[in-house]
Formats: sequence, structure tokens, C-alpha cells
Amino acid sequence: MKIIIHNYVGYPYSRQLAESLAKRKHSVHYIYSDTTQAIKRVAEHEEQTNLQVTPITLAKKFAKYSLFQRRAGEIEHGKKVADEIQRTQPEVVFSADTPLDAQYYILKACEQRKTKFVFWMQDAIGLATRKILSQKMPIAGSVIGRYYEGLEQRMVRQSNMVIVISEDFLPLMKQWKVLEERVRVIHNWAPLDELPVQPKQNPWSQKFKLDDKFCFLYAGILGFKHNPELFIQLAREFQPLDEVRVVVIAEGEAAEWLKEEKEKQQLDNLVVLPYQSAEEYAQVLGAGDVLMSILNPEAGAYSVPSKVLSYLCARRPLLLSIPKGNLAARIVSENEVGLVCAPSEANQWLKNARGLYEDPDLRERMAENARSYAEKNFEIEQITDRFEEIIDSCWKN
Repeated sequence: MKIIIHNYVGYPYSRQLAESLAKRKHSVHYIYSDTTQAIKRVAEHEEQTNLQVTPITLAKKFAKYSLFQRRAGEIEHGKKVADEIQRTQPEVVFSADTPLDAQYYILKACEQRKTKFVFWMQDAIGLATRKILSQKMPIAGSVIGRYYEGLEQRMVRQSNMVIVISEDFLPLMKQWKVLEERVRVIHNWAPLDELPVQPKQNPWSQKFKLDDKFCFLYAGILGFKHNPELFIQLAREFQPLDEVRVVVIAEGEAAEWLKEEKEKQQLDNLVVLPYQSAEEYAQVLGAGDVLMSILNPEAGAYSVPSKVLSYLCARRPLLLSIPKGNLAARIVSENEVGLVCAPSEANQWLKNARGLYEDPDLRERMAENARSYAEKNFEIEQITDRFEEIIDSCWKN
């Protein structure tokens, strides 16, 4: 079977799936964006039989914070992926984490070639766009948001199959009148082999003089769906304790704001670093004593932070400020791998952090539960079986 797996963001789990399908003798073409992503998420891999990897490079620098230039870049990306579809003539295309303007051209190319298209839905982008833009531009934002909401619904209904990453999407699929037999739930995962458990004292933690500090650590994107003020509150809470550091590894406007607040408030215990290499990522997580993730209320149930899944592999306890109905929150709470509070519960955020800091036995128990959950649920052979079932189902729908 000739398969394209397109992951705009280039998350490691999608690359692992491509490699696993290639090992099963499928001819797999893995495509991702090389220009639009500030983070290089996948370490260098050796060439593999049956697997072609194509990074998409845009003609100009990607303007992430300019609404119109960003849209132009996303359209260009979609057209380039569409060209790859026309050139390689796959039988099935999976497309994940993809902006809707880009997804439109990918789906259109599949329809022209009669290629089966699987909408791998990681977030309800249209809904999120409407909520965010309506707050920033009440009138125009609402109009733009409704356009993207309608576009997403149409593309999902046109797809041969739809993969959603949480059961929380199922009522939405029913509301959008997507046929039940065309929808599959597959939770995201993280590649265990790329995230071995690392000791606290490792080359990365030693390089940044964090090996003898207690670290609350966040690593990943800070964008519209996040409230970085929580990190400032945490740094203030632990400022009297010299052994504690709040480490944030991120870039962009929110990271620059954190640096400014660090200087204004003289928060020497707040460490803001740029994105680190994919090859160092396991060591980065190993440097953390507690790993953090945050998500604003408007992200709701549909956005599941991928970093949480990587954190589970790292065998560390988690500190989350995300909506309690979110799948990530449920995984962490139900499996006792960390402490969770709602985004509005700032005092509880600090209380949870204090509780983890003061109780090493609790941290150890939650760390063990985290790695155990990852080993039980991130087994790639079983996941690949499910994707092969979806490929078979494409030809029945």
C-alpha cells in the first residue's frame, strides 16, 4: 500500500508510525513542515527501506504572528503537499495537526486523484479559532471564526475516515453529522524508545547548572492557549528557596514576556531558555523534578497537550493547570501521575506545586505510575494494527 502520512507539526509519534508501517512493507511517504515550526521535534534518523521523508520548505520566512502572512504561508504549505500527492500518487493520505487552509488543498488533491483521505483530527481548530479571534476582534473575529468552523465541518464530512484523539470528540462528530462508521478514536502517544528515562544529573542539566536544583520544568510551545502568568506566580511562591528553579523552555512572545517579568520582578529563580535540540529532549525532561503543562479554558476538551504524553515517558510527576474535562487531565488524575487544577484555580496551582515539592514519596509514586502508563499504552505494534484497520476501512466507506 502506498501511504502518505502528513504531520504539519512533525510530532515524533507520527514519524514513529510511518517507520512502523514501512517495516510492514507499506511504501510510506512522511511529510512535515520544515519552515513553520520553531521546534525541531524529531532527532536524526537513519534511512529506512520503504520510507521517504520530505520536509516542506516555504519560499519566505513564516510570519507566525501576522494573521494574513501566516495564512499565506499555510496555503503555500498545503499546495506543496498537494503537489507531492499528485507526484507520488498514494492510495491513502493521513493528515494531522494541519491548519485548515492547508488541509483544504490536501483534501482537494486527494479528491482529484480519488485517493482515500483520513482526517487525523488533533483539535477542533475551527471552534478554537472562533473563540480566540472573537476575543481579539469581536466582530471581524467572529465572522472569520465561523468561516473556519464551517470549513472544518465540511472537510471532516468529506473525508473517507476521521481519527479523533479523544472520546470527547464523538458528540461533536455526531453534531456535524459525520457517519459513525467513519470515525475512530485513537489516543495520541509518545515514542518510548526516543524518550528513555534519564537521571537528574545528566550532561544537559549540568550544562545549565540545574543538576543540584529542584526544577519545575515546562518544555514546549507557549501560544494563544496558554497563560504564562502561572509560571511567574510559581517563581514568586518559591523565591525564598534557593534550591528551587522554575524552568521554561519556549520561544516567541510569551517567552519574551516572561524574560521581561523576570527582570522587573527580580525573579532569579525563573530560568527561560530557547528550544533545545530533539537529541537532548530526554535529558531536558530528566532535569525536571516536576514537569508542567498549562492550557487555557477556551481550549476545552479538544486540545490534548502532546507534551504531557512525553512527560509520562520521562518517569516524572506532573503538575497541570488545564480544564479538568480534558483527556490529559483525566489520564493524569485517574492514573495518579500528577496533580491537576483548573486554569482559574491559581491558588490550587501553587498548593499542588508545594505539595509535590514537599513530598518525595508522592513524587516517586507518581513517577512510577507515569512510566507504567506509557509502557502499557504506547506500544507501537498495537497502534500500527489500528491504523492498518483504518486503511482497510477506507475502501469500505
